Amino acid sequence: MRRTKGEAAASERIRYRLTRLQRVVFVLPMAGVLLGTQIWDWMTWEPSGSQVVTTIGVGVGMPLAVLVASRPFGVTLTPSAAVVHNLRRRTILWTDVQAIRVEPYQGARSVVIYEVGGRRTRPRAPITGFLQWDRGFEEKFHTISRWWLDHHGPDWNPLPPSGAEQGGRAAADGNPVTPPG
Repeated sequence: MRRTKGEAAASERIRYRLTRLQRVVFVLPMAGVLLGTQIWDWMTWEPSGSQVVTTIGVGVGMPLAVLVASRPFGVTLTPSAAVVHNLRRRTILWTDVQAIRVEPYQGARSVVIYEVGGRRTRPRAPITGFLQWDRGFEEKFHTISRWWLDHHGPDWNPLPPSGAEQGGRAAADGNPVTPPG
């Protein structure tokens, strides 16, 4: 059985985005404030300027919040690079990646990509934590790590262990993959 060109391209890339729940949770605080304002107006039985604010907020703010929340944050894995989709898109070649770890971040756990120069990149997805729960987080982390190990190529050189050149002292910036120096 032959695969179509689209099926072949789809198997050469993996895309991880925020889950639906994670996108909806972003909008809930704003919806709660707008709903609370409307309820306050109903309870006071007085027309007020806040009704105009509520109407404008619901009419403009909610669609804007939904657009921002549904923005395709995440990471795309290709055979040559990890493409991180945050506010700006960034391509990180697998040969430039030194480590992929899970780290705590604002009460959640997220994937962090460490690069050769010591730069750390934290994609917005995958992430898991309170109100950001993702059942497949561990599997996604292991898939990203496996893609890096499978695709970093023969030109990749691991950095020496942190602190190896300084008699066992750790790197000054606390980054575990930054070469001492």
